[in-house]
Amino acid sequence: MSSTTLRRTTLYSQHKALGAKMVPFADWEMPIQYTGIIEEHHAVRERAGIFDVSHMGRLDVSGPDAARLLRHVSTYDIARLSTGEGHYSLLCNEEGGILDDIYVFSVEDGCFIVVTNAANAEKDRDWIIEHTLAGLDVNVKDIQTVTAMIAIQGPEARERVASLSPAPLSEVKPRNCLDDIEIAGRRAFISRTGYTGEGGFEIVTMASDGPAVWDALLNGGALACGLGARDTLRLEAALLLYGNDIDRTVDPFEAGLGWVVSLDDGADFIGRQALLRAKERGPERSLVCLLTEENGIPRAGCAILHEDKQVGKVSSGGFSPSLRRGIAMGYVPSGLRTEGTELTVDVRGKPLPMRIVKRPFYSRKSA
Repeated sequence: MSSTTLRRTTLYSQHKALGAKMVPFADWEMPIQYTGIIEEHHAVRERAGIFDVSHMGRLDVSGPDAARLLRHVSTYDIARLSTGEGHYSLLCNEEGGILDDIYVFSVEDGCFIVVTNAANAEKDRDWIIEHTLAGLDVNVKDIQTVTAMIAIQGPEARERVASLSPAPLSEVKPRNCLDDIEIAGRRAFISRTGYTGEGGFEIVTMASDGPAVWDALLNGGALACGLGARDTLRLEAALLLYGNDIDRTVDPFEAGLGWVVSLDDGADFIGRQALLRAKERGPERSLVCLLTEENGIPRAGCAILHEDKQVGKVSSGGFSPSLRRGIAMGYVPSGLRTEGTELTVDVRGKPLPMRIVKRPFYSRKSA
């Protein structure tokens, strides 16, 4: 797709002014890096970095039956959420395959914000609308184009945001959110979530207010970061990427996501019967984390070998700036998933020894 047909976020001018390298991503023209992926990666691990994530899908689901609709289409029991709470969840098809991973926030009684992956934004919206049960009093509104979304991540993230807002940010627990607060003089929705393995916030504001919030965070000491660093950070944290680590051919239990499948409330959500069977039989394959034993960088698509026989493929892989090693995730037969198991990854014809390690590769606590 040519750059003239790519969509642009409300922060496009900010990216160009900072000299960002722009690339196509999920039909959007997005910054892959500014000063460099490694520098941006370390800025998030050590201080604070900001990301334009306005390309991600955002839905406002409201009405007396909003919770019933979201429970019907997603795997997590949304009824467990109190006002101000959020939770990771999945959209699955009738066969139990993952259509997308999403985040659901309970803003107030009968009002939810749903965040989806950029590549699936329109499909997720249409899926939810299509599967609205007859008679439900609910409205699904796509707010992606009328809002901006900015993530600030890192050990100094709260300090940076707190300097711009009178909101009680210290009281916001992980996964939780605050609605209708002020940041840099603009009204915003903020959640204590992210995709980097660090603490931080994701901020949703009106599209016209996005540049002012971005500039205020930047002027407050955060470093602008692109999709390149976002990917190295999420891989170190072993956070899954839709289209690589999960898709409709994968069920939640294979991916280690059984914790977001609520089967004990009796709700007849889409995929429930298939997921009950999948849980009962157990996964034949499992997603594992792999760490290199020597120099080499595994990439997505590389074959995973055990005793010279291919047993799987790398789903995500690359160089870890924090560990200074090659790391990867991939699916292997469940009998091989034990921590410490030695495997080999074929990197362009060269065998690269790797071993299964505990998930994630990096966390703030372990660091």
